Amino acid sequence: MSQPVIHDTLPFPRGRSGCPINMTMELLGDRWSLIVLRDIMFSGRTHFRELLTGSIEGIASNILAARLTKLVDAGLLTRHDDPSHRQKVAYRLTEAAIELVPVLAHLGAWGAAWLDTTPELTVRAELLAAGGPALWERFMAELRATHLHSVPAPTGGVLAELTAAYQAAVADTTTG
Repeated sequence: MSQPVIHDTLPFPRGRSGCPINMTMELLGDRWSLIVLRDIMFSGRTHFRELLTGSIEGIASNILAARLTKLVDAGLLTRHDDPSHRQKVAYRLTEAAIELVPVLAHLGAWGAAWLDTTPELTVRAELLAAGGPALWERFMAELRATHLHSVPAPTGGVLAELTAAYQAAVADTTTG
């Protein structure tokens, strides 16, 4: 993998060392940060209540609130008032978070290959792995449109394909 183009750095303090792997682990290595980003990225959930009730891992509300604050403060999410409700806030991915798609694709593929996973929760990882960089780029473009430019997700986009595959796998497990 080639060295990425240099961007402005995220507002995250230098950790125990300046090692890029260490710094990434200090930012994302807790139990919930990547799960919250995964849920926003792959489920289309952007509100606190949606993330809380949709968490299959059962994240506690105080932990979710802390992780959302951490991810906003670190520059991976932005917070936006929801015009539909005075007290609702929508969370959107930033470019830095969107660029985690290949990392999440690799993590999912590794987990699918080496861990005892369930078919319905593995199908998206398998599709992302099979689609490779071309699919990841399409998905990142879709996420940029949705999260950075507030364009509704396309009905036939990558997220729709991944969601349909997941729903079909769920249906297979409930009927089979």
